[in-house]
Amino acid sequence: MIDENGYRSNVGIVLANAAGQVLWARRVGGRNAWQFPQGGVNQGETPEQALYRELHEEVGLRADSVRLLGQTGDWLHYNLPEHMRRNNSTPGFVGQKQKWFLLQFVDEDAAIAVDHSAKPEFDQWCWVSYYYPISQIIDFKREVYRQALVDLAPHLPVLTNHA
Repeated sequence: MIDENGYRSNVGIVLANAAGQVLWARRVGGRNAWQFPQGGVNQGETPEQALYRELHEEVGLRADSVRLLGQTGDWLHYNLPEHMRRNNSTPGFVGQKQKWFLLQFVDEDAAIAVDHSAKPEFDQWCWVSYYYPISQIIDFKREVYRQALVDLAPHLPVLTNHA
């Protein structure tokens, strides 16, 4: 769904483990491009419905493997560089507007399966520190990642140190 301003509705997924680390996944395609799971909102679908569909499609998880902790209040927007835009739609496609969700992973790591779908988006994943993705994501998405992680951070459970 592209809105009147040329933004495609999308959900972003920050999946946190018990240690407060987040799932970071490498896109299929050999460019060593890593990102959070994300995907478009289909016609007639709410952002929360899209979240659970994308969670299953991209990392093989069902709703019972996670607990919803929070979401961003407003849509966060980013513009695609000119050379990446599709100009075959009206209005023209300029970028994405995203609702971001923070999920707590409550299952075993073995439940994560980036290769379970017929056309996988990712070929590898790992746990990284919470703010690590900001410095690693492609530049045109960096501010949205920063804003999403800052907005969602208050929803993280307080981690207890068992040392």
